Amino acid sequence: MSFRYFITRRYLTYTRKSGFLSFITSFSIVGISLGTAALIIALSILAGFEKEIKEKVFSFMTHIQIEGYQNQPLKNYKNTIELVQKNVNGIKKIAPYVSKEAMIRAGDYVDGVFLKGIDVNLDATAIRKYMKEGKYLSENPYKAEIVIGKKLAYKLNVNIGDKVIIFGLPYEQKKYQPKFTVLQVTGIFESGMAEYDDIYAITNLYQAQKLFNLEDAVTGYDVIVDSVQNINLIAKNLQNILDYPHFVRTAPQLYHNLFAWVELQKKPAPIFLGLIIIVAVVNIIGTLLMMVIEKMHDIGVLKSLGASSRDIKAIFVAQGLTIAIIGTILGNLIAFILCEAQIRFQFFSLPSDIYFMSTVPILLKYENFILVSLLVVILAFISSLIPSRAAAKLDTVNILRFG
Repeated sequence: MSFRYFITRRYLTYTRKSGFLSFITSFSIVGISLGTAALIIALSILAGFEKEIKEKVFSFMTHIQIEGYQNQPLKNYKNTIELVQKNVNGIKKIAPYVSKEAMIRAGDYVDGVFLKGIDVNLDATAIRKYMKEGKYLSENPYKAEIVIGKKLAYKLNVNIGDKVIIFGLPYEQKKYQPKFTVLQVTGIFESGMAEYDDIYAITNLYQAQKLFNLEDAVTGYDVIVDSVQNINLIAKNLQNILDYPHFVRTAPQLYHNLFAWVELQKKPAPIFLGLIIIVAVVNIIGTLLMMVIEKMHDIGVLKSLGASSRDIKAIFVAQGLTIAIIGTILGNLIAFILCEAQIRFQFFSLPSDIYFMSTVPILLKYENFILVSLLVVILAFISSLIPSRAAAKLDTVNILRFG
């Protein structure tokens, strides 16, 4: 065992009557661990918010949407799909849809909905994974089925197997009269986003075309890309290939305010990082300075026995690093346990009409743990140099004479 290591361990585990670490050292370790845990949890929540919002937005409107100028119906959609698949790289899936506002009735209750008709065999949305009751639409395109959000089902007071009436206005209102159709509720989804759970309803493409008198036309296409990083380039290529009246827009363009809000949530992260690390640094400096004052006589004895200034400095730097490492490890454990508990048991809920989700989201990213841990340890090393230099410069004669 080296001389420096032996002295460092003795200082850190210095006890009087109790068998615990000294109060000063323990307090510093607790401060660092709580600060580390708080920062990791904050970064995990921010990452969770970004992931959840993007996933849910993409679940309902996908990466790119192709619509008609001024809501014009798009004819020959099968030819369009073939054209896109042959000429545009980076597209994982393209699916036609019909979407329009409609009225839904169950018993005496009537409400407005946004009805979307999809081809189940080509479905590009991810609504399936949010199903809470019943089942998704069947692959039979002619079945009179509908899937609605949980909040809408609650307002309508309908359950799986109940039938609802959908009233729709045709696109050419002067030529056709309003129509209605009866659909059976086969499934209820819950995304946690009140905006969608309250007004969204999904049926098959054929039923929507018939309701809105579109014959074989559609109102748009959902596009899923291989890489979100290339979304703008792919959208530009789509716009160049498709003729009027096709109009291409990406999810960030359609939901600019929402995506800007997500980015805004990430901007305070450096401020949190700085404040918590400052607290950790001050803790270590204060702890080591108090140790220097308390151990002045011991420092004098060590120097008189032949310990160099470099030895004294190394002892106190090692103390600072040990405190930081122990506090960082404990902070990582606390953060991991609390984050896992929230993921599994969802203790903390949120109003979905404000935050677009019903519980506090957590995304565990190991790079956050590594980044925070490295920053704390590096700054702990730097902050340990101040008190260690003060200890190394103490005069041996004065210490032993007056200590």
